[in-house]
Amino acid sequence: EVQLVESGGGLVQPGGSLRLSCAASGFTFGSYVMKWVRQAPGKGPEWVSHIGSGGRSVKYANSVKGRFTISRDNAKNTLYLQMNSLKPDDTAVYSCAVVGTSWRGQGTQVTVSS
Repeated sequence: EVQLVESGGGLVQPGGSLRLSCAASGFTFGSYVMKWVRQAPGKGPEWVSHIGSGGRSVKYANSVKGRFTISRDNAKNTLYLQMNSLKPDDTAVYSCAVVGTSWRGQGTQVTVSS
């Protein structure tokens, strides 16, 4: 059974940082491209970033470029998203997903507010 479990969300002030993690199991993690998506209240899903299976190819949405860093540890079957300089507009539920499949985690809430 495929499982994707996110953690690390929370409430943070503008300008703050959070590191999200996504623990994967039930598939060969190191063989797949992974991505982070987010969904803000009242809005549709927004792609945030993706990373190649080997971890060297990364891409970011313009809205997070220069502030967020995606990474992965294939030995630990874990995907990460380091989020710096957070803004209120970053408030959303953040989910990890496997590109090209319907596999997606339940998400973790990130709230940026003073």
